[in-house]
Amino acid sequence: MKIQLKFFASVREKLGISEELLALPEQIKTVGEVREFLIARGGVWAEVLAEGRALRMAYNLQMTTAETAIEDGAEVAFFPPVTGG
Repeated sequence: MKIQLKFFASVREKLGISEELLALPEQIKTVGEVREFLIARGGVWAEVLAEGRALRMAYNLQMTTAETAIEDGAEVAFFPPVTGG
C-alpha cells in the first residue's frame, strides 16, 4: 500500500521534509501504526513523532485518531496543535 504523507509547521521544520510518498508494509493498517512506523526510523523521526508529544493527525483532510483505518492512496498528515490569539 502507498500513502502520501504531509508534515506541517514545526513538524515539517524539524524533519526537513514537507511530504513523502511512502510504501507501507502490509501489516500497517491504521494512522497510529503509520506514526509508529515512522518513529521506528529513529533519530529526529522518533523525537518529533514520539508518543506523548502534542501532535495532531489528519486522514484525507479530516482530523483523526490513531485508530483510523488507512487505505491505499490515502493522505496522512502530522502537525502540531495550533492556537490562535
